Amino acid sequence: MAAKRALIIGITGQDGAYLAQYLLGKGYEVTGSSRDVMASAFSNLQTLGIRDQVKLVSISINDFRSVFNAIQSFEPDEIYNLAGQTSVGLSFDQPVEAIESIAIGTLNILEVIRLRNQPVRFYNAGSSECFGDTGDTPANEHTPFAPRSPYAVAKSTAKWLINSYRESYGLYACTGILFNHESPLRPERFVTQKIITGVAKIKAGELSKLQLGNLDISRDWGWAPEYVQAMWLMMQLDKPDDFVIATGRKESLKYFVAKAFEYFDLDWQQYVQIEPSFYRPNEIHASVGNPQKALETLGWSKPTDIDGVIAMMCAAQAQKYLQ
Repeated sequence: MAAKRALIIGITGQDGAYLAQYLLGKGYEVTGSSRDVMASAFSNLQTLGIRDQVKLVSISINDFRSVFNAIQSFEPDEIYNLAGQTSVGLSFDQPVEAIESIAIGTLNILEVIRLRNQPVRFYNAGSSECFGDTGDTPANEHTPFAPRSPYAVAKSTAKWLINSYRESYGLYACTGILFNHESPLRPERFVTQKIITGVAKIKAGELSKLQLGNLDISRDWGWAPEYVQAMWLMMQLDKPDDFVIATGRKESLKYFVAKAFEYFDLDWQQYVQIEPSFYRPNEIHASVGNPQKALETLGWSKPTDIDGVIAMMCAAQAQKYLQ
């Protein structure tokens, strides 16, 4: 049998790199895209040692013809859309870019699939941000959306487009509503990696203080390599469906900070400065998900929780800065 072909739109990020590694391990032929292949470093693929095993193509997800040409040329069996703006904070400064890259980008892919009328399965990256503030009640697949940022509005729109095309045209299209998931591949503009890297630098004597925003927010943090496995599992069902991917445990950012400093035998209160300018215009106080459907229907393994995530991220930065 010929190897399955997967197209990962947005392969340069954390999830794209881990998904490519996972699919290659299953014998897939993998093609990945960025906006401009010639200008992209593909550092995450290099870090995982798979850069030379992946074919690369330039796709501007906002450009219908660009999306059409890539899909027509590669003829994938599975398409994973991980592209678009990834920062909630940035979406307040660039709301149009958030809507265009996430909502319009998803619509372009759906339209190409509809018009080509060829058998292909489509995974779209959703977000827990769509739920807004969950409080102490873990969100599941039936929890109403209450987006609080342009990013979340765009992700909500994309999810409803997936449902509309699935019901209207019979497409195999699904959304993974992923809660926060981290790894050493996270760039430092994400607060989790900023914290871990900052602590390691403080321990190494390269930094004296770490500036952070609101430490009272609570999130459900998981391990990214496990979350891409859930993406693949969603694409193997007989019928497409949407799933919440989470650990079911929420902790405050203050807890995350304290545990990270504890790993390096430091007291966080001696080094952390609160910077009010880092606060967002509209912040989600608490966010936690219920992964029961994914555990039961997909056979997804019980995910690593926040303590394991912090330990693995700290170990990676300790190796980088302290050896």
